Amino acid sequence: MLADADAVARCAAARVAEEARAAVAQRGRFAFAVSGGSTPWRMLRRLAEEDVPWPRVELFQVDERVAPDGDADRNWTHVRESLLERAPLPEAGAHAMPVGAADLEQAARDYAALLARIAGAPPILDLVHLGLGPDGHTASLVPDDAVLGIRDSDVALTARLYQGRRRMTLTYPALDRARRLLWLVTGGSKREVLARLRRGDPTIPAGRVRSERALLLADREALGEA
Repeated sequence: MLADADAVARCAAARVAEEARAAVAQRGRFAFAVSGGSTPWRMLRRLAEEDVPWPRVELFQVDERVAPDGDADRNWTHVRESLLERAPLPEAGAHAMPVGAADLEQAARDYAALLARIAGAPPILDLVHLGLGPDGHTASLVPDDAVLGIRDSDVALTARLYQGRRRMTLTYPALDRARRLLWLVTGGSKREVLARLRRGDPTIPAGRVRSERALLLADREALGEA
């Protein structure tokens, strides 16, 4: 348990840097996928100040809203501002989901193929950061959407709009193969759903993600101990 969202971000940045150094030492590269959210943007700003072997980092997205490049709704807009403009990550190592493509289904297949080229076939990401929505979603694996049932692809599109946008997301198979999952959960609005996640409640999308290789960083409010 950590005091607040800033403490969670600091701890997470240090852990990501540690995982990056270990992965590069063992396998020569660090394949890291990041989700969206205000605490993750703090984490990425902190990460830019950490000792990270940036030339060996391959940065992916866990999910993205279908919106124009530079739109405030795009997670990548905030990744760019929080990390890419601050850290010496080579441009070739930064892999945005291609949500501006005319053919989104093909774009999802292309992103899955990119993952396979870089992280193996099937791809195994070294670290995946996940958040938790008050409705129990994680990534863009949202309640009552057909995307929850996709098992034959590592990247897919939501079948319907969610909070006004269609989404591209990593699927359960991609998440479950990751060497490590890093959950960041902050704020009192997450209290009830975090308790369900910790119980492994399969009635929420987040509760269906494999947990044996997961690390949870949460603040007092989210844990109900504020």
